[in-house]
Amino acid sequence: MLSDSHRQTLKDLAKASIEHGLKYGRPLQIDPATMADELIVQRATFVTLEKQGQLRGCIGMLEARRPLAEDIAENSYAAAFSDPRFPPLEESELGDLSIHLSILSPAESIPCQSEAELIQQLRPDIDGLILDDSSHRATFLPSVWESLPKPADFIHHLKMKAGLPKNYWSRELRAYRYTTESF
Repeated sequence: MLSDSHRQTLKDLAKASIEHGLKYGRPLQIDPATMADELIVQRATFVTLEKQGQLRGCIGMLEARRPLAEDIAENSYAAAFSDPRFPPLEESELGDLSIHLSILSPAESIPCQSEAELIQQLRPDIDGLILDDSSHRATFLPSVWESLPKPADFIHHLKMKAGLPKNYWSRELRAYRYTTESF
């Protein structure tokens, strides 16, 4: 768990990267030498933007590939300007924007041979879920449980997000869980 001060630093960094993107068309560059050690460990993150309570962008990484502060800056910029579901953010939207950060734990495999087995192992409100079936892959953060509280609905909507039918199952389908520190 990060301290309140480190959380605030990351929130400020996310906002600064979006503002930098509006001015310069690229994410804010991070100098790791200026960051606390806790903010430069490699961590995977998601940045979710909401405007007046509605999703406005969400981009992230499922695997840690860069320092935490850099991942937040890059994903904040991408959520604002590169989420294919939305037009690029405009400066007039900044005042109505809420920024939510999620730091992911490493994903762990959930062994299951059927959807029923997967449902039995899921922990609503705790688990983020990745479904992977060769060329089809999608994830839901744990926060999605708020809008899809029934495990079967959670899984069915995630399959559809991955481009699969909601009743799809195969022996090649893999499930992974992770948790988040969200703020």
